[in-house]
Amino acid sequence: MFEKAIRTKLRFPHKGSCTTEDLWDLTPTALDGVYKKLRRDQKEMEDDSLLAAATTGKTKLNLQVDIVKHIVGIKVAETTARKLLVEKREQKNRIMEIIAEKQDESLKGKSVEELTGLLDNL
Repeated sequence: MFEKAIRTKLRFPHKGSCTTEDLWDLTPTALDGVYKKLRRDQKEMEDDSLLAAATTGKTKLNLQVDIVKHIVGIKVAETTARKLLVEKREQKNRIMEIIAEKQDESLKGKSVEELTGLLDNL
C-alpha cells in the first residue's frame, strides 16, 4: 500500500496537498479532516452503473482512504499505549511511596538499641 503511494507520488488534500510521508506528522484530528475530504470525493465519484469499470480515480481514492485509516489507527494505538504507560508509571510510584511509608513506620516502631544496631551494620 505505502510502496504504491510512494511510487505514484500520491498527494493528499491538506492545506493544498501533502505527501504520504507528511501524513505521519499530522494530528489524528487533521487526519480526520483529510479522511472526510477523501470520502466526499469518493461519494462524488460513485455512479450507480453496474457496467462501469473501476476508474483510476476510484482506485487512487480508495488507496488514499486506506492509507489515512491505517495511519490514524497506528496513531490512536500509540496514544493509548502512551497513556497506559503513564498510568502504570504513576501507579508504580504510588506503590513505592506506600512501601517507603510502611518501612518508615516499621523503623519508628523499633527501639533505640535496635536502630543503633541497624546503623552499625550499615
